[in-house]
Amino acid sequence: MNISLQIKSLLNEAELYRSQGLFTEARDKYQTASAMIVKIDKLKNKESLLKAIAGKIQSIEQKTAKVETGPSSPELSEKGQNLIKNLFGENDLEKAVALAKFGQFERAVVELEALLKNEEFRLEAGKNIIRCKLATASLDDAVAQYQQWFSQDLFSSAQLESIRAYLQPILEKKGVDSLLPVPVGEKEDRNDDSTGIEFSMPEPEEEILDITSIGITLNSGPHKGKMVEFDVNFQSGEMLSLMVAKKDKGLIEDLKDGETLDDVQFYSPIAIFNGSAVVANKTQIQSGPKQGDFCLDLKILNT
Repeated sequence: MNISLQIKSLLNEAELYRSQGLFTEARDKYQTASAMIVKIDKLKNKESLLKAIAGKIQSIEQKTAKVETGPSSPELSEKGQNLIKNLFGENDLEKAVALAKFGQFERAVVELEALLKNEEFRLEAGKNIIRCKLATASLDDAVAQYQQWFSQDLFSSAQLESIRAYLQPILEKKGVDSLLPVPVGEKEDRNDDSTGIEFSMPEPEEEILDITSIGITLNSGPHKGKMVEFDVNFQSGEMLSLMVAKKDKGLIEDLKDGETLDDVQFYSPIAIFNGSAVVANKTQIQSGPKQGDFCLDLKILNT
């Protein structure tokens, strides 16, 4: 494997580790990649890459200072759940995802399962069901769910492969010895020779990738010009939902609905790429387990 593919692999592994809370492993991968990049004299985007990686390492170090697994979010009343759906969702998929991102996983899964009957929403609903099961630390349930779908004919081979490609690396990094069956007509390609743009900024597929975190360069306010990083809690196609703790409200205070963010870095388990997004909605949560926090919805414009 040549050096560019090695670095690309390290960055992808680091992002996957980071997205699953394995911060020590992620930091080691980022540091190894950084050391390799430093040795490449003719790399055009060398400075920006090193800066981006340094930012990722700094963020990880801040998180490792206090890693905690909080208690599961309490269930709201049906009235409260319906309010969340109406406030944060325009269609049935968005309403189900809204429930999930506010910690109402049980009802979210019920509504997502109902959407599996709808061809338009089937794949996104399936992926978000897996996300719900992972969010509640039910790795075995996530595996069992995939295997159930694999034994049925609900999903096409391509759709099943999309779900498998998302779940399998997570299981491996968590140490779960379970190899998910590959759908008929699909095969694993572990020797991808695609070069992308430089090795570290591969072009995304036409299908929206699963985004695990983003880096936003702020346009205004006291933090103007600073890049801040947020985890993506849930995703519905090109719509990303971020939960911002009230202690961090200063970072997003100057963001306005409809504002375009031109310099955004998107991170997924398989790629890092630049693009733009628009602030679709910013709302402070008034009740429930996340009272006082902010819900920030961003729509991907282009990558």
